[in-house]
Amino acid sequence: MAGVMKILSSRPEGLPAKDVLLQLRNLVPPTAFELSEYPNRPGVIRYDKIVRFATIGPVKAGWLVKTKGQWSITEAGTAALAQYANDPEGLMRQAGRLYRQWKKDQPEPLEETETSVDEAIDVVGTLEEAEEGAFAEIKSHVDDMAPYDFQDLVAALLSAMGYRVQWVAPPGPDQGVDIIASTDALGLSKPRVKVQVKHRAATASVSDLREFMALLGESDVGIFVSSGGFTRDAQIEARTHETRTLTLLDLEGFLDLWIENYANVDEDKKRLLPLKPVHYLALPTEA
Repeated sequence: MAGVMKILSSRPEGLPAKDVLLQLRNLVPPTAFELSEYPNRPGVIRYDKIVRFATIGPVKAGWLVKTKGQWSITEAGTAALAQYANDPEGLMRQAGRLYRQWKKDQPEPLEETETSVDEAIDVVGTLEEAEEGAFAEIKSHVDDMAPYDFQDLVAALLSAMGYRVQWVAPPGPDQGVDIIASTDALGLSKPRVKVQVKHRAATASVSDLREFMALLGESDVGIFVSSGGFTRDAQIEARTHETRTLTLLDLEGFLDLWIENYANVDEDKKRLLPLKPVHYLALPTEA
C-alpha cells in the first residue's frame, strides 16, 4: 500500500494501473506466496490481485483515486504518506480506521457474506482488470477516429442530452468554435452553448483554454472537449475563472456521459461508438 502511494506521489497526474503494478514489483518485490497461482485459476498469480485489493482501504480513505485504470494520489494521500513515511504499518492501520468509518457512514449496512479472502481478492482484481481492458479498447477506438467524426460524436452526445445542436463546423480552418447548441429549437434561449473540440494525443493547455474563452460572449457558456485531457494549469484556470462559465470534458468524462445517455443517442450516430453492456457476478466484497 505504501509502495503504491510512493510511486503515485511522484506522478500527481496519475499512472495507468499496469504501470503502477510493474514499478511496484521493483519497489516491493513479491514474496514466493504472492508469485504463486490461485489453485482454481491456473496461470493467474496472486500479486497483482492482492495489490488491487489492498488499495480498497486507501481509496475509501480518500487517499487514492482509481478511474478507468488510471490511479492517482490525492492531497490527503500525500499528507498521509508523509505522516507515516517510516511507518507503513501505521499507514495501513490508519487506512483501516478510515475505511471502517466510511463503512459506518453508508446509508445502508453492507451485506456480510462468508466469501473467502481469496474469492474477494479475485473478484475485485478481475472486475478492475475487465473495466481497464474495456476502457483501453474504447479509448483505442476513439483515438483512431477521424477528428470530424469525434466532433460529430460530441454533437450526438449533446443532442442525446436534450440540447438542440444549431451548427457543427464543416471541415476547414479551425475557427475556435466547433459546435453551437441551445436549449430551444430556434436557438433563441439563453445561454447559448459554444463547444471547442480537440481530438489529439496532446493535453489542452492554458493558452488553448484562453483562446477559446475569448470567443465566449456574456450570454454564452463554453464546453471544451479534449480527448487528450488537460494540463493541471488548464484545470486550475477553468475552476478559478470568474467571468465565463466553462466546463472541461476529457475522454473519461465524455465516455461517462456517452454511456449515461446512450439510450437517447440517435441510432445512426451510435455506430460511431457502439457499446454493449457486459454483466459480471457481483459477490459482495465491500469494494
